[in-house]
Amino acid sequence: MSQIAYDPVKDSFAAFIRKNRPLRSLFYALLDLFFLRSWFVRRALRNWYSDHYGDAMIALKGLRILDAGCGFGQYDQFMLRTFSKIRIDAIDVKQDYLDDCRHYFKKEIKRDRIDFEQMDLLEPDFRKSYDLVLCVDVMEHIQEDVKVLRNIAAAMKPESRFIMHSPSHYAEDDAGGDDSFVGEHARPGYSKDEIAAKLREAGMEPVELKYTYGWAGHTAWVMLIKWPMLWINKIGKTALLLMLPWYVLTLIPGLLLMSLDMIGDHKKGTGILVVARKQN
Repeated sequence: MSQIAYDPVKDSFAAFIRKNRPLRSLFYALLDLFFLRSWFVRRALRNWYSDHYGDAMIALKGLRILDAGCGFGQYDQFMLRTFSKIRIDAIDVKQDYLDDCRHYFKKEIKRDRIDFEQMDLLEPDFRKSYDLVLCVDVMEHIQEDVKVLRNIAAAMKPESRFIMHSPSHYAEDDAGGDDSFVGEHARPGYSKDEIAAKLREAGMEPVELKYTYGWAGHTAWVMLIKWPMLWINKIGKTALLLMLPWYVLTLIPGLLLMSLDMIGDHKKGTGILVVARKQN
């Protein structure tokens, strides 16, 4: 199977929406709608926040969040608009992504509650400690993942939470090796046992390990994401003419499959959601 280069495709979208606030807002909405990982991550964030909402000290001091690999910033927008009493430090290694986020968020009503900074997770300069660290689809790109997990754990408050999403080891056909759908990863993904062992080595204890993108979610991903991305890579912008009728046919079935994927636990899945706490 020929590889698809995600970064150039993502960068082309980023360039298109760079200075257009309505288009970027629409882009965030589409990411939240089409990518099942966003459904799982946002649910995990809501659960985390609800666990802390009644704490009197939090009501007084608030919660500090690190978005470790913020990318386009869509989760930062979600958290700012959904949760009160939070402060976000959003970091990424890509300066152009950070510049775009700063441009967008400077017009957010709650812009004083978020800061963006370029930082490498392998050699971070954390100057604060955090109640929550969010890390979505980042770790699979980093070879020295245990080192990064140790760096993150060092910046976490006692009993704070780490929420992570990544491809799982069941995603090898799509995310691992020279013949995979995506060739940009340091590893295909994680098994539950592997990521649990690496978390403990780094000073964290797993709270929840859940496979995402089971058969229903993976089928929706193939229909709504994989095939359209292959068309774009193969025939360029002409593919956009095919995508409208395609989504008319597949969007509702795809969303129903994604909803089904959110129910129960999967024995297998091409994604994995991790919730961990810092060890005492």
